[in-house]
Amino acid sequence: MVKEWREALKTSCDRCGWDLKNKKQYEEIENVVEKVNDILGRNQIWSFGDDLVDMHSRVEELEELLDLSANDIVRIVGICGMGGIGKTTVATSLFKKISPQYNARCYIDDLSKIYCNFGATSAQKQLLSQALNEIKNMEIHNVFHGTMLIRTRLRHLKMLVVLDNVDEVEQLEKLGLRPEYLGAGSRLIIISRDCHILQNYGVNEVYNVEVLDETQALQLFCKKAFKSHDIPKEYKELTLEALKYANGLPLAIKVLGSFLHDRDVCEWRSALARMNENPSKDIMDVLRISFDSLENLEKEIFLDIACFFSNRNGYSWKPTVKRLLEYRQFYPDIGMKVLIEKSLISCQNKEIEMHDLLKELGKNIVREKAPKEPSKWSRLWSYKDFQKVMKLNKEAKNVEAIVIQQNENEFVQERIRVDALSKMGHLELLSLNNVKCFGTLDYISNELRYLYWDPFPWMSLPSTFHLDQLVELILPRSNIKQLWKGKKCVPNLTKLDLNHSKNLIEVPDLSEVPLLMDLNLEGCIKLVQIHPSIGILRQLRHLRLRNCKNLIEVPNLSEVERLTDLTLEGCIEVVHIDSSIGNLRQLIYLNLKNCKNLVLNLNILSGITSLRTLILSGCSNLHNSKMLRDSKVKKLLMSPFDFLYRPKPQDSCGLSWSLLSFSVPCLVYLDISFCSLLQIPDEIGNLSSLIILNLGGNKFVTLPNTIKRLSNLHCLNLEHCKRLEYLPELPTVKERFIDEDMSLYIFDCPKLRDMEHCYSTVFSWMMQNLQIYFNQVYLEPGMEIVIPGSEIPKWFNKQNASTSISMDPSDVIDDPNWIGVAICVLFVTQQDPMNLDENPCPLSTIQYWVDDDWLSTIPIYFEKDLVTVELDHLCIVFHSRKQFIHRLNIFPNTMHDLHEFEFECFIHNPKGLRVVVKNCGYRWVFEEDLQQLNSNIFFSGNSSSPKRKLLTSN
Repeated sequence: MVKEWREALKTSCDRCGWDLKNKKQYEEIENVVEKVNDILGRNQIWSFGDDLVDMHSRVEELEELLDLSANDIVRIVGICGMGGIGKTTVATSLFKKISPQYNARCYIDDLSKIYCNFGATSAQKQLLSQALNEIKNMEIHNVFHGTMLIRTRLRHLKMLVVLDNVDEVEQLEKLGLRPEYLGAGSRLIIISRDCHILQNYGVNEVYNVEVLDETQALQLFCKKAFKSHDIPKEYKELTLEALKYANGLPLAIKVLGSFLHDRDVCEWRSALARMNENPSKDIMDVLRISFDSLENLEKEIFLDIACFFSNRNGYSWKPTVKRLLEYRQFYPDIGMKVLIEKSLISCQNKEIEMHDLLKELGKNIVREKAPKEPSKWSRLWSYKDFQKVMKLNKEAKNVEAIVIQQNENEFVQERIRVDALSKMGHLELLSLNNVKCFGTLDYISNELRYLYWDPFPWMSLPSTFHLDQLVELILPRSNIKQLWKGKKCVPNLTKLDLNHSKNLIEVPDLSEVPLLMDLNLEGCIKLVQIHPSIGILRQLRHLRLRNCKNLIEVPNLSEVERLTDLTLEGCIEVVHIDSSIGNLRQLIYLNLKNCKNLVLNLNILSGITSLRTLILSGCSNLHNSKMLRDSKVKKLLMSPFDFLYRPKPQDSCGLSWSLLSFSVPCLVYLDISFCSLLQIPDEIGNLSSLIILNLGGNKFVTLPNTIKRLSNLHCLNLEHCKRLEYLPELPTVKERFIDEDMSLYIFDCPKLRDMEHCYSTVFSWMMQNLQIYFNQVYLEPGMEIVIPGSEIPKWFNKQNASTSISMDPSDVIDDPNWIGVAICVLFVTQQDPMNLDENPCPLSTIQYWVDDDWLSTIPIYFEKDLVTVELDHLCIVFHSRKQFIHRLNIFPNTMHDLHEFEFECFIHNPKGLRVVVKNCGYRWVFEEDLQQLNSNIFFSGNSSSPKRKLLTSN
């Protein structure tokens, strides 16, 4: 025992302690206590709080960005997100977890507040005192002095620093903390609502905090509202309503849940109803901080987006939002960028999105000075408030923008007298959708730049309208007969849209609308002619005349040199198009579909080298015999496209059809379906840029062998080729051009012979393209094939005699050899006189779904008098692994855990027909499957189909 004491005393004497000489004892005791606490703190058992949700995964993501194992570098990571989303929570959790690994630690919880209230030196003092663990006052004379202390005192320390609520880059600069001033292995975390600040400072990575998903939001709400994981039965519906309001924002969920805790159902209903009218001040105050930091024009942009332009409401597409904000003179390029940087809006797939509570904040700001008097607001977005202002019928000089979006299903039958619109002198933007109006509109604001009104109730625009500033005039389904009389100067108008104005009888003189770029008269069925002034509109890009069924001619377009898009689809009375169309050197899109009486020498198109899309479907009278004799086709020796056919006496249509030779190096889409073609020429193989070729509904017996030269062809449509007997070798796509799905449609071709050769041809095309697809790992390819067949091959090893089948990828999802999935559906078309469905569009009727999420659509054209009934077909679809998983998760808030789900095929039944799905199946495809597969295995059971033999012999 004495020996052990002696050793212990000797060991303690060898340790250095605290020198108390000439020092106050109580001060040194405080230092001892501080040191002991520090040592104990490093060894504490760490865990997350009980009220935190999804914190483990978020902290792990942050740890990955921090790269904690790299001890030889200093790394800076920013944390960004909107107010109340949990930036501080995740940073605090991370700090608690990893701080024991560092020699020095500092967490400044509100740098902005310290900087504003006490100055930069105060922030420097806090940084140094926490890092050096010095609790007594540290003298810092100025920012430069503080920076020198940081540089000299911290450079050898492995340090963890968190700076919360940074709202200006100047705060970081004056703090004087740079990566080079910290020791190796140090980590600096900066929290800000503005990612531009983080980028300016030069962070290595930015962690964007996302809102909670539905499951996580429910967990957090239950912890706050019920102090458990379960929801009492009577509260379930109200809980969903509360979660919808909070929309995944942790702050809102906590505030709502805590407020509703221990209250009865009636109190819940009352509180939620009140919150929709008067949002929680605790929530709004936090969100408003970001708004208050904006410049004035940025605030205006925020308010417009909050009230009108977000979350897929018809006005949320980014180019549209930007354009309308430009009309408002708000400089959106920089303003929208700032809002994105400050996490006030986001842009996903070019859609502008804003959190529901931020939208509510914006609307509150608009209302706050006169909550009960909408006539004094700057913006109107609610139908009820608009109705209230119209009924009041008083001057509303503050109103600058009105956007009323009524759902067509909720179209209110009550009409609104809109005389009060004449008393809004500063109105710049007016959009009324599905609002029934009447009254007198003698005047409209001279400042109006955008007018959308559906349906516009009057027969013409009032003559008192002064439209000097108007840029877009959109009046679909209007009652207009004549837009205006004579000439009207509208110097800034770029878009005029009167689509489906069924009473419109004439287009006015547009000679004093010099900037017009887009003219849409689609569905104006009483329109007989168009004013010739359209021919001098040099800025015109888009001319849409689809289904103007009584239009008899198109004016001279020789001076409309910038036209890129001309649509005459369904203009059945148009017989002649002026040859000036050949001067449209910038024309990209020409649609003449179902112009059944059009007689056109297509040689006039030979100079349009920019043409990319040409649609001639249903044009069976394009070239009469006189034009044929006058054609210069024979002189064009190098032409890639030359088919000239004299009418045959036995041709029941009595039509001659000729298509000129013309050089179209850019043509990527050609639709010559249902044109009564008896033959496709060899020269079609010279159309090297073609991606989509539709030859359906014609009368040829075979295709030329040159079609295999179309090495960019992704889609070949041969549906309803009733006389097709033989299929030649099909093209293989170049590797470098594969960027979209491949498709081959051989539907309703009852004369097709030698099915073994047909299957072999299709199989060879399929395999060549699949091999290229699956070798290009960075692509997301797919493939669709419709082909005659009476049995799903056994190769599809999972089958079910139904419209649906269960799919379970859990066994293959982690297998590196799994490359995709093949799906097959067997269907047949049958007569059904009891089906009287008047569906106007028989196209796109084969659709398939996974757990109610649309996966793809096969564009097959069904029509009673067109389809050969009782003919079985196979629909075969391939999706790559990446594409299949991507499409399962393509919709917002849709989470698939990739366990068992349901695949279902849906086919709309056109009038007089019934399309029956007999069977469906699938196979998970592995690399070795493609190596072992051959035509006999893939199409087993189909080549000798009795039904196919019978149809062929007939």
